[in-house]
Amino acid sequence: VHCHSSATDASGLVKCIMDELAPYFSEKRLPGKTRISLACCLNMCGAVHCSDISLVGVHRLPPKIQHERVSKVCEVPTLIASCPTAIRPNPKEKASSSTTERC
Repeated sequence: VHCHSSATDASGLVKCIMDELAPYFSEKRLPGKTRISLACCLNMCGAVHCSDISLVGVHRLPPKIQHERVSKVCEVPTLIASCPTAIRPNPKEKASSSTTERC
């Protein structure tokens, strides 16, 4: 799944949670069918609505733009389409600019 609006990266957070909960499963203090899920944004595509333990990532601060990396690591039109209210193309710098009040 390629998400354009994720607020967190799931892999590190899920690893930490599973490391903490592993003893509960090995000592049978939790049922074997306990469902844990993480949604990386408010779209909640991680089936958090049908899990026993659910986590949802939420943006707390506007993202910081690293202008020198943007054109190398992502498609600028796709980036702008992910948040057309706050992100605008900047042809002078061949990058994008963000209006943090709208983010």
